[in-house]
Amino acid sequence: MISTSGKIVGIGIVLSGLSACASYQPVLYPNAYYQSVGRTIADRDIRECRQLAESAGAREGSGSTGNTARRTAVGAGAGAASGAVGGAIAGAPGRGAMVGAASGATWGLLSGMFGSGTSQPASAYMNFVNRCLREKGYEVTGWQ
Repeated sequence: MISTSGKIVGIGIVLSGLSACASYQPVLYPNAYYQSVGRTIADRDIRECRQLAESAGAREGSGSTGNTARRTAVGAGAGAASGAVGGAIAGAPGRGAMVGAASGATWGLLSGMFGSGTSQPASAYMNFVNRCLREKGYEVTGWQ
């Protein structure tokens, strides 16, 4: 039988995997060039510009990942401490710390993934991709 803390950690891992699939994309204004090539070609051009940025040394960045990892670790520490205190009062400090750590880590993970602390790709990366797309004839209105 899987414990409650095991279920919480499992859910967190699944959600983390799903969020990894989502990334920021440039939003293109439907100017005359965009309308002449269509969405399929525009998507291909975005991929090419992203690959060109990576090959030139501009990295998309790990701001969001680093922030999520930090929040997860802080949440686990805070959860373990508060769980140990609560567990000590109830007579089971070890179990309280374990449940508190799992709960805190899950909170940190979820708040890092879905909270307001989510960051966009590195500015050098976005600037590179924007310039590449502009040189192809697109107008980038932003990223989301």
